[in-house]
Amino acid sequence: MEIKLLPLQMHGDERGSLIALEEERNIPFEIKRVYYMFNTKKNVKRGMHAHKKLKQVVIAIQGSCRFILDDGKEKIDILLDNPSQGLLIDSCIWREMYQFSSDCVLMVLANNHYDENDYIRSYEDFLSSIEDQ
Repeated sequence: MEIKLLPLQMHGDERGSLIALEEERNIPFEIKRVYYMFNTKKNVKRGMHAHKKLKQVVIAIQGSCRFILDDGKEKIDILLDNPSQGLLIDSCIWREMYQFSSDCVLMVLANNHYDENDYIRSYEDFLSSIEDQ
């Protein structure tokens, strides 16, 4: 499984820093949905699903958390802790997020609107779906 960490160009001076996110430039798809997670309690796991078609870029705006990404053949554990890097998560990748720092803010950019029918919420169903491909 190839993990893609997208470099996000940071601009700044003595006043602070800025990163612009632009679809089809540093974000490799049309952005149709943006959401963020924060105040995640200690020892909580999030994610625990895959998407049939949805693609996402996740950015740790503040703090850090760990991701387990699983394509059914390989599992990769990665620390996301740099606001100038985006983690590209393609469709058909199981994801679990854990070990959130107390100040963690994760922003997610998605190439489509929310669609409950796009979720695979059971790991067994996920494994079956990728066998069918």
